[in-house]
Amino acid sequence: MPNSRRTFLKTAALTTASSLAIPQIVKAKPIKVSQLKKPLAIAMWDYSWILRHHRYGEFEDWDRALEGLAERGYNAIRMDAMPQFVAADTNNELEQEFRAIKDGWKPACWGNDYTMTFRPRDALCEFLPKCKKYGIKVGLASWFLVHGTGRKDIFMEKGGLQRAWLETLEFLRSHDLLDNVIYVDLLNEYPNWHGYDWLKNELNKRSDVEKFKLNNPDANVPDMEMGKEAGNLLKQQFYNEFANTTISAVKKKYPDLDVFLSLDSAMKLDRIDLTNFDALDYHVWFHHRGDIPGLGDISKRDQTELDYRQVNRTIKEYWKNNKKSLVDWMHGRIAAISNTARKNNIVCGNTEGWGPIWWFDHPELDWEWVKESAEICVDMALDFDNYKFICTSNFTHPQFKGLWEQKKWHRQITNRITNGQNL
Repeated sequence: MPNSRRTFLKTAALTTASSLAIPQIVKAKPIKVSQLKKPLAIAMWDYSWILRHHRYGEFEDWDRALEGLAERGYNAIRMDAMPQFVAADTNNELEQEFRAIKDGWKPACWGNDYTMTFRPRDALCEFLPKCKKYGIKVGLASWFLVHGTGRKDIFMEKGGLQRAWLETLEFLRSHDLLDNVIYVDLLNEYPNWHGYDWLKNELNKRSDVEKFKLNNPDANVPDMEMGKEAGNLLKQQFYNEFANTTISAVKKKYPDLDVFLSLDSAMKLDRIDLTNFDALDYHVWFHHRGDIPGLGDISKRDQTELDYRQVNRTIKEYWKNNKKSLVDWMHGRIAAISNTARKNNIVCGNTEGWGPIWWFDHPELDWEWVKESAEICVDMALDFDNYKFICTSNFTHPQFKGLWEQKKWHRQITNRITNGQNL
């Protein structure tokens, strides 16, 4: 065989062997919630997933909890990624472990029921792959709360929220943990219900418009102040600019992720500029109708003064006598959410709802109204094809045993969601 031919065959063989031995690896891009074909049955696991991960905690065994969730038909969770603890402090120092102090012995619905320690970085590295293992998609969120840790700096830092998320997402990307993430909710129920104190302080500064103008002569203040009922235009301008600027900054570095801030029905839809939002997660409950007697008492979790037998009876009687008007009100809210999302060319959903905001296991309370209101609202949401992630309640955690143990009910309602069909 001529030398030139032997050289050619040898080179070709080596090239072929090399290409077979070292295949080109293409990392999967995250599945965006905006691209879903069918709705997800999503459970709000908030910060309970980590703050109850300890001996005696309902999330002690993550495999067991996730397997139980999948068994009940859920295929997604909304969870607090704890960016305020994953990120370095203002002095650029990392802290690996935090101690969450439980203040008092009133039962905690969410979060830790005992003083405990947690390691957020280690926890994410262990927990997120388990979610993927059990077929559970992940919506990353943050309530940005202190959780009794005593940490102060990042909550008062001007750019604390944005920096926390960028550092957290970089940490997750460096560990290949973003491929099962369907969205990032930068701040819970914006602009009201969260622990980002810097933002709250800035909004409070704008409560008195005339005083703000005097103290900030160079600020861009709207010429016309809206009436009290319509809301403070100065505040509205500030939180809309903050939201869209923060979303834009995160999306610039992570274009493969859907990014937004969640809202609740205390915030009127027409006050939020959704320009940069990739989805609308708008939380709504019958509780927000404001006229159901007894619901305010539930949130007190008072074991000495309240007769929960009477509270339970009062709520059930009111529900029975006013169901039509309550359901009509809710249908209007759900339709408005869908229409607002459609106008902005984004999908919508609800990770918190539908009956009460607060409920808990108590010998004198039952879960029947929680379940019935969920069944009604889920079916209404399914009437709108842009509802792509739907919860069944705020209570789809193993610590709410009275509801968690009703596997048949969970499977029936999640089957309706994931099949995209109501009854």
